[in-house]
Amino acid sequence: MLDTTLLIKAAIMGVVEGLTEFLPISSTGHLILAGALLGFDDEKAKVFDIAIQTGAIFAVILVYWDKIKSTLIDLPVQRQAQTFAINILIAFLPAVVLGLLFGKVIQTYLFTPEVVATTFILGGLIILWAERRHAAAVDPQQGTFPRVNRMDDMTAWDALKVGLVQCLAMVPGTSRSGATIIGGMLLGMSRKAATDFSFFLAMPTLIGAGAYSLYKERALLSMADAPLFGVGLFFSFLSAWLCVRWLLRFISNHSFVGFAYYRIAFGIVVLATAWSGAVTWAA
Repeated sequence: MLDTTLLIKAAIMGVVEGLTEFLPISSTGHLILAGALLGFDDEKAKVFDIAIQTGAIFAVILVYWDKIKSTLIDLPVQRQAQTFAINILIAFLPAVVLGLLFGKVIQTYLFTPEVVATTFILGGLIILWAERRHAAAVDPQQGTFPRVNRMDDMTAWDALKVGLVQCLAMVPGTSRSGATIIGGMLLGMSRKAATDFSFFLAMPTLIGAGAYSLYKERALLSMADAPLFGVGLFFSFLSAWLCVRWLLRFISNHSFVGFAYYRIAFGIVVLATAWSGAVTWAA
């Protein structure tokens, strides 16, 4: 018999994942905090958190389907499509190598609300600095523009640098999308190009992480867990689809400063409630 309360928790966690995965506010950090509040933070829950990222990725695939389809069609014959695919692969590899080397250590020692809150604050400060730097460097009135205006303008070296920056997101609370988007902007990419490349890079990164986590922890799972994971995947997909469509409109005429202030305020609240004992954040 299905546990209705557990399914509700799975739905909530799915919504949290979908709404935060592609914003520069850290989905992993929010999942850790939400799991701590809901009492949904055992070993199986950690596998669940990673697995439901796949639902969010399906949303990105749907939004970018035309670009994905054209790239696949042109891949055998067009140099631009081949370069784009190679750049995604180059950017993906650092996370694979460092994730396999240090993933277990990071998950064991850094997946705590205190670490998440601290990286929320530090990440917010970095976004504020990056936005000021970007605004000073990019001024259409002065005739200064980003070096890379489109994903197709990226070099292999650009892709590698973004891939290395993505590895910072292995520390929970950092934000994978935040690291790649803000990192890309600091490396000379336009806000749109950095955001688009971050979304495409998320596809192999998160699908790979989800598949690897499910395989590695398969002993913890059974067919009885299928409804739980199904609910999480569905709500992750739906909320991510809405969020990605909104974000692509938002970045056309807004900066990420608002997200920076949110990160700082949220991190301070978590630390204050933890230190005061007002909220008992589970490890």
